[in-house]
Amino acid sequence: MTLIILDAGHGPNTPGKRSPDGKLREFQFNSAVAALVGDRLSREGIKVRYVHEASRDVPLNERTALANRLRADAYVSIHANAHGTGWSEAHGIETYIYPQASKSSSVLASLVQKNIITACQRTDRGVKKANFAVLRDTQMPAILVECGFMSNRTEALLLQSKAYQLQCARAITFGILCWVYTK
Repeated sequence: MTLIILDAGHGPNTPGKRSPDGKLREFQFNSAVAALVGDRLSREGIKVRYVHEASRDVPLNERTALANRLRADAYVSIHANAHGTGWSEAHGIETYIYPQASKSSSVLASLVQKNIITACQRTDRGVKKANFAVLRDTQMPAILVECGFMSNRTEALLLQSKAYQLQCARAITFGILCWVYTK
């Protein structure tokens, strides 16, 4: 059975991870979307484990160690982006992989990015490479999805919207399922 690790990036008390007006904490968005993705994957017969907790900020090394110990098939970290400390013009969606990522990570990232852009109709910032711990320290295909900028007034409102959260979740789920069924 396929096992997907879902990571609602950061934690409920991570400092600075909020919109400039304080109305949106990143973990609110991340955890809502992760739960929706998890429910949908489970309904498709995919086993899901979460590496975040609502009660504490789980350290990154704990998250990746659990994923590695479980020998998961893939690791998907869900985020809302930010640029600077105030409102900015930065906008769009991007997905990250590790610079030396496997072909399987690249395929997963491309499928998720393509589907979330199609579903959400936001600017496509593409698949990018970064040395993020959750990408570097995992032993399975891993991606990190940035679903919009909470530092952009328009996207901050979208990120707070249940309808947009559902759009993101459906698209991420569909991208994962496409990857699972073609690997």
